[in-house]
Amino acid sequence: MLRFNDILDRLASYNPNADMDLLRKAYVFSAKVHLRQTRLSGEPYLIHPLEVAGILTQLKLDVASLATGLLHDTVEDTLTTLEEISENFGKEIAQLVDGLTKISQISLRSSEEDQAENFRKMILAMVKDIRVILIKLADRLHNMRTLKYHTPEKQGEIAQETLDIYAPLANRLGIDWIKTELEDLAFQYLHPDIYEEIQRKIAKKEKERSRYIDEVKRTFMKKLYENHIEGEVTGRLKQIYSIYLKMKDQHIDFNQVYDITAFRVIVNTIKECYDVLGIIHSLWKPIPGKFKDYIGLSKENMYQSLHTAVIGPYGERIEIQIRTHEMHKIAEEGIAAHWKYKEGKAFNEADDKRFTWLRQLLEWQRDLKDDAEFIESVKVDLFPLEVYIFTPKGEVKEFPVGATPIDFAFSIHSDIGNHCVGAKVNGKIVPLKYEFRSGDTVEILTSPNQKPSKDWLKFVKTPRAKTKIRQWFKTEEREKSIALGKEILEKELRKYNLQQTKLIKAGELAKVAAEFSFQGVDDLIAAVGYGKLTVNQILGKILPQERLEQKEEQEEGRLKSLIQKITRSSPKDALLIKGIDNVMVRYAGCCNPVPGDKVVGFITRGRGVTIHTVDCQNVIDDDPNRKVEVEWDSTKEYSYPVRLRIYSEDKKGLLAEISSSISSNEANITNARVDTTDDKKAISIFELEIRDLNHLKKVIKGLERIKGIHRVERMRVETQAES
Repeated sequence: MLRFNDILDRLASYNPNADMDLLRKAYVFSAKVHLRQTRLSGEPYLIHPLEVAGILTQLKLDVASLATGLLHDTVEDTLTTLEEISENFGKEIAQLVDGLTKISQISLRSSEEDQAENFRKMILAMVKDIRVILIKLADRLHNMRTLKYHTPEKQGEIAQETLDIYAPLANRLGIDWIKTELEDLAFQYLHPDIYEEIQRKIAKKEKERSRYIDEVKRTFMKKLYENHIEGEVTGRLKQIYSIYLKMKDQHIDFNQVYDITAFRVIVNTIKECYDVLGIIHSLWKPIPGKFKDYIGLSKENMYQSLHTAVIGPYGERIEIQIRTHEMHKIAEEGIAAHWKYKEGKAFNEADDKRFTWLRQLLEWQRDLKDDAEFIESVKVDLFPLEVYIFTPKGEVKEFPVGATPIDFAFSIHSDIGNHCVGAKVNGKIVPLKYEFRSGDTVEILTSPNQKPSKDWLKFVKTPRAKTKIRQWFKTEEREKSIALGKEILEKELRKYNLQQTKLIKAGELAKVAAEFSFQGVDDLIAAVGYGKLTVNQILGKILPQERLEQKEEQEEGRLKSLIQKITRSSPKDALLIKGIDNVMVRYAGCCNPVPGDKVVGFITRGRGVTIHTVDCQNVIDDDPNRKVEVEWDSTKEYSYPVRLRIYSEDKKGLLAEISSSISSNEANITNARVDTTDDKKAISIFELEIRDLNHLKKVIKGLERIKGIHRVERMRVETQAES
C-alpha cells in the first residue's frame, strides 16, 4: 500500500523545491472529509486519492496536480464545496478540482467509434487546463486496477468506456504506459476468456521467450560496443490486447502471431538512431513495408522513434524501436514530460485543428522560463471553435461556438427546425438565442403553429440552419406569389373572355413560359405575382395585336386618371429602373429615400416596386430575387417627403426660428409636432418637402446653427416593413 511519505519522496526526487507543506495540507484535508468512507473493497476511501497522487508522481507533475489528485473527489463525494477548496488551497487547485468534477458528472454511454471520438473531443473541449485530463487518467487507471469489486454489469460498462474514451485519450497525450495498461485491464473484463487464453499461452512460453530475449539483447549490446555506441537495450512481450488485435485483424490464432517479441534501443543522439538502424539491417533481414521513420515525421502527439521489423534469430520476426533518451521520455510520459523537458526538434507539419495545441507545446516550452509559465500557457480552450452537446438519448453532436437551439433543431430535421419554439438545456427552458456550452444536454420544443422568423438569420451559426431558413421563406414567398399571380392573371384574362385553366390545359401558357425562359407555368405565374411580368406581356404572346389595341383604347380613359394619381403620389419618373418598364413605384416610409441616397428597388406583390435605401434593415436579409437596380434621374426635379427630429431647449421663439430657417432654405413644411419633457427640453418632428439629399443637408445645417438646438436627425422608421 502506498504511503503519503512515499509520494513526498517521489516528488522531492524530481522537484526538490516543491511546496511540501501544501501537499501535506491537502492530505490532511482529504483524510478528514473522507473519514469513515470506504470503497467497495472495504478499504478506507483515502487509499484511492493516495494512489491517484502516486500515479501523478510517475508523470512527474507539479504540486498543484498532486494536491488535486488528493482532493479530486472531495466536492463530488463529500459535503465539501468548491468555495472551501478555493479558500484553503487557492483558485488554481479549485479550478482543477472543478474540471474533474464536471467530467465525472457526464455519462459516456456510447461505444460506437464516431460517438466515442466525439466524447473524447468533448472532454478536451470542456477543460481549460491539460492537467485536468492527466489527473482524470490517473483516477481512471486506479479505478481500473480495482474494478474486480464491482458487479459484472458495471465492470463491462466501465471497461468499455475506458477502451473507447480514456485509453485513446492517453494515446493522444502520448502517455504510452497508461494507454497500454488501460487497454489490457479493459480487455481483461470485456473478454475474460480470450484474455486468460492468451495469457496462459504466453506464460507457457515464458522461459523460452526470456532466453530468446536475452540472446537478442547480447547480440545488440555486442554490436553497439563494436561501433562505439553507448546505449540501452530492453526486450519484452507485446501487450495482450495488442496480440488480440493482431489475431482479430489478420484472422489468425495465437500460434500464427510470430512477432510477439519487441525490443527497444535507446541511444544518445539522433545520428546514433540511424546508425543503429543500419547495424540492425546488416544483422538481420528487414521485413518490407515495416519501416517507419517517426523521427523525421513525428506523430501528432509528438512521439518520435524509428520502427523496424526484421527476421531475427531462428527465423523469428521481431519488432524494434530506436530512439534517444529525450524521445523515450516523451514516449513514456507524453505531454507531462514537457514540465521538465527543455529541448527538442521543431515540428513544421501543417496544423491539424485537433492536434495543433499538442504540436505547439514543445515550441512554447522552449521559450518559457519556468514550469508555472508553461502551465499557464496551456490553460486554453483546446477546441476553441467547437462545442459538444448531448442529445436527450445521450449522443454527442458537434457545433460551432455560438450555436443555438435553432442550429440543433435544423440538424435533426427541417420540420423540427421550422416549428422550433424553444429548448430545454440541462432541464431548464432557455431562449432560442441561447449559445451552447460543451456538455449541455439539449431537448427541442416544437409547436405546429410556429414558423421561422427572419430574425433567426441574425444568430444561427450553421450553414444548414441558414440555408433551411432561407429556403422556407423562398418557398413561402413563391407560394404566395403563385396564388397572387393566378388571381391577377384570372382577373385580367376575364376582360378578354379567356380562362386561365383552359389556357393551361391547351398548353398556351406553357409556350409563353418557354418564350420568357421560365421552366414552367408556375414560374410564369409567380413572376406575375412578384411584379416582374405584366399580364399584358403574356397576352401579347397569346392574342392578336389588333385585339389588344382595341381593348387598350377602351381602358385608356380609366387608366389615365389612375396613372396620374400614382405619378402625383410617387414620382416614378425620377427613377431609372433597370430591366422593368411600366410599373408602379412607391417610396418606403421606413427609410424615406430622397435623391442622393443610395437606393434599391424591391418588387412588392401587387404594389409594383418599393424604393428603399440600401442600408434599410427591412430589405438587407430579404430575398435577393426580388431586388432590382434603380438610380435617380438627375435631369428631373420633384419634391420628396422627409421627416426630421429636432432636440432643443424649450424656450419661447425657438419654434418660430426653426420655421423661419426651414423656409429660408426653400423647403416646405407639411406637418409639425412638438413635445416637451419635464427637464425643459423639446422634441420636435417636422415633415418637409425637399428636392434631394443636398437640399436636405442644407436645411439640416441651417437648423444646427440656431442657438438652443442640440441635435437634428433624419428619421427612419426601421420597424415598419414596406416590402
